[in-house]
Amino acid sequence: MTRLRSITVYCSSSPHLEGHFAETAGRLARAIAARGATLVYGGGGIGLMGVIARSAKAAGARVEGIITEKFLALEQGWDGCDEMVVVSTMRERKRQLAERADAFVILPGGLGTFEEFFEILVARQIGDHHRPIGIVNDRGYYDPMLALIDHSIEHRFVKARMRALLHVHPDPEEVLSLCEREAREGRAAAEYDPQRFLPMGDL
Repeated sequence: MTRLRSITVYCSSSPHLEGHFAETAGRLARAIAARGATLVYGGGGIGLMGVIARSAKAAGARVEGIITEKFLALEQGWDGCDEMVVVSTMRERKRQLAERADAFVILPGGLGTFEEFFEILVARQIGDHHRPIGIVNDRGYYDPMLALIDHSIEHRFVKARMRALLHVHPDPEEVLSLCEREAREGRAAAEYDPQRFLPMGDL
């Protein structure tokens, strides 16, 4: 893969956030657009979802939303998407968000974002995909989650190599650059060995 054509972003739909989170989401959106990439996201029109979709569209990016029938009302699905796919289940929503991605970027979010992140991380661990995973750690928001992963590594529930799969930085531009570098190198699939990543393998 020479470039990231489609980037799936996981983030919050909460409208009750500090302003700097929205600023960071807007910067990520503009960085995606500057690369000529498509934004794929959860289809919502409020919270960071709304910010990143509107900002990406305003900057010239194609925007694809994947949303469930239930959340179409709850998250006020954004009608400015170039493509809006309405599905019946969260499982299908997550499947399509994952399948359309050349890379995954995680902005600050709540329980739903945590679930999406760990699902794609486990999928990478077991070899179901070999695409880059980036975390925009805005003002240390994800420090506790990363500390939990490190704690699990310390106690040998998780391989230390798993931590190296995560491109973590507070600057969204840098996160995208790290993901692009991994994609350009293109070694992930060829070098994958379950013994190196699964907890039952060798240390």
